[in-house]
Amino acid sequence: MSAALAQAPVPQLEETELSDEQIQKLLQEAEARLLQSVSVVSDSLTQADSNSKRGPNSLRIPTLDNYIVERPYVSEKDNIATIDKPRVVPASDKKLADTIRTVVSEAPGPSQDNNAKPTSGPEWFNLPKTDLTPQLKRDLQLLRMRSVLDPKRHYKKDNGKFKPPEYSQVGTIVEGPTEFFSARISNKDRRKTFVEEALSTETSNGRFKRKYGEIQDAKTSGRKAHYKSLKGRRTGNKKFG
Repeated sequence: MSAALAQAPVPQLEETELSDEQIQKLLQEAEARLLQSVSVVSDSLTQADSNSKRGPNSLRIPTLDNYIVERPYVSEKDNIATIDKPRVVPASDKKLADTIRTVVSEAPGPSQDNNAKPTSGPEWFNLPKTDLTPQLKRDLQLLRMRSVLDPKRHYKKDNGKFKPPEYSQVGTIVEGPTEFFSARISNKDRRKTFVEEALSTETSNGRFKRKYGEIQDAKTSGRKAHYKSLKGRRTGNKKFG
């Protein structure tokens, strides 16, 4: 306070006597300056105190208006919680819930993949559709006439027209370890197709050639060609005998 009074400018008065009114006026001006300086110091102290309480890193959070309050969805009445249904369920969903809806079965149906190849179905091991190549056609014809290959085995006769199966698959029989010596076929006797196997068997035993000769002899027996061949054989035997 003394410093404030010392810093205040003092008017240069002449060495004359002051009246009572002038003295009163000077006192009022000094008192007003003193009150102003005290209020400034008090405001600065209050601000410093508030800053020290908040701390250097504290943030000032603005106050929120609390006059707008959202009405809750759940209310309690007589210790029983109830839900405001109109607010929870929209009107469109409520209208849909009140209508009758047809339930469609979502059972898995057949595959719609256009690139999937047709098969015979799981009951027939999903055999693929027959790709009839010339080699497969010859093998199927040979299977149809398999009774001719081995006269000691009898198969069911099939006198109908040849028709390839709609679904089929060609595989290779692989011998097990117990059949290594009993039923093993050597590599030189193995063939890729039934036709090759039949030709290999014919080369080894010549059965088809012999049967063909017997059939031809039976057909030409008692005819001119038969006696001519006999005559040729006789003359040939005499010539080289």
